[in-house]
Amino acid sequence: MATFEQFNLPKSLDKALNELGITTPTPIQEKTFNVIMSGRDIMGIAQTGTGKTFAYLLPILKQWKFSHSYNPKVTILVPTRELVVQVVNEIEKLTKYMSVRTVGVYGGVNINTQRNSLELGVDILVGTPGRMMDLALDSDLRFDDMQKLIIDEFDEILNMGFRHQLTSILSMMKKKRQNILFSATMTEEVDALLEDFFDYPEEISLAPSGTPLEKIQQYGYHVPNFLTKINVLKDLLSKDESMSRILIFVNNKRIADYVLEALEAEFPEQFGVIHSNKTQNYRLNTMESFRNNEVRGIVTTDIMARGLDISDITHVVNLQFSEIAEQYIHRIGRTGRADKEGIAISLIDPKEEEKQFAVEVLMEKEIEILPIPSAVKTEEQLLEFEKDQSKLRTGNKIKKIVRGEAFHEKKDKNKKVNLGGPGKRNPRKTESRNRGVERKRDEKRKKK
Repeated sequence: MATFEQFNLPKSLDKALNELGITTPTPIQEKTFNVIMSGRDIMGIAQTGTGKTFAYLLPILKQWKFSHSYNPKVTILVPTRELVVQVVNEIEKLTKYMSVRTVGVYGGVNINTQRNSLELGVDILVGTPGRMMDLALDSDLRFDDMQKLIIDEFDEILNMGFRHQLTSILSMMKKKRQNILFSATMTEEVDALLEDFFDYPEEISLAPSGTPLEKIQQYGYHVPNFLTKINVLKDLLSKDESMSRILIFVNNKRIADYVLEALEAEFPEQFGVIHSNKTQNYRLNTMESFRNNEVRGIVTTDIMARGLDISDITHVVNLQFSEIAEQYIHRIGRTGRADKEGIAISLIDPKEEEKQFAVEVLMEKEIEILPIPSAVKTEEQLLEFEKDQSKLRTGNKIKKIVRGEAFHEKKDKNKKVNLGGPGKRNPRKTESRNRGVERKRDEKRKKK
């Protein structure tokens, strides 16, 4: 079995690892260590929960040299505030016996406090792209002395719409630096950015994207509507004591709040909620309560599907099926970590069955469908968001029936490139129309 001895780490790092009880490197740490030590650019493809944070921190800290500069020498970009706090925490644990100044920056809190921290000097800067760009544009942050750039959860940063901020930050940095990139998936957007900003990083892949997570038992229930899903969830929570540390995923903030309210009636103060509308302090306090077993579970959006290290989650519940098949993998990957078993339960309504099929194709594995417990009441009422979707689906069907072949002919006729205006789309028509306007003007003048 591999140990950290092969890395020949300095005593300060060895001592910190021993105190953390970490003795064996993970596969991604083994595969990437020598490449990062060599100074080459690297693109690591690995699922959430594989030890990526230590994979880049250990070689960087092994090479660490004291510097008098006030500017960061290492910059780490991550997608969410929670992940900033977590990575800063990990760095502080590893550098307990080293002289390393670490600062985390993210939105949702007073920017002046972060400005003051940067003024005191920073060695390793961890931040979200939005806040980092704000600080750089205000000249509170400079990258003059930066030697290494780490982008963790690269695909998720782009999925969350941070492309503009990311490219702005990259354009401010000097080109001579080592780039250490990690992503769970290789999307077209990641590929495009690699081509534009990075020179052929060495790719190290731990496992193909979408690989089934064998330690997780996957079950599903086919239910008619959202209120029935709530009833199934309540039934499971009241009867299954093993559901002790749970993440419940939905697709938006409004529904997350609704679910929390529905659960609070029967399970008072047992659940919290985390989404982007909650303040940073509220989110951090909720996370801390969950880590300390003060609450049984958290209702959340995909903001918690990636990167965060929360141990011993027993169950992941998809109350709404994820919009993107790969996101399902990240959600259920919150459980079954560190050689432990996990359970994922998905409540699937009729309109979500196609998404279920897409996930099963991706994983090359079927989700086992269970019968709805007999004690569960089947509701008839649809919530507003379900009614809107129902109207949309009906409207689409009517359009197809009425238009028939003519509809498709029209689509073919209109396969023209829109160049930005009617004149550019059809110059002849515009010229003819202009001549007609001039003729009418002449006729009016003559009448006068």
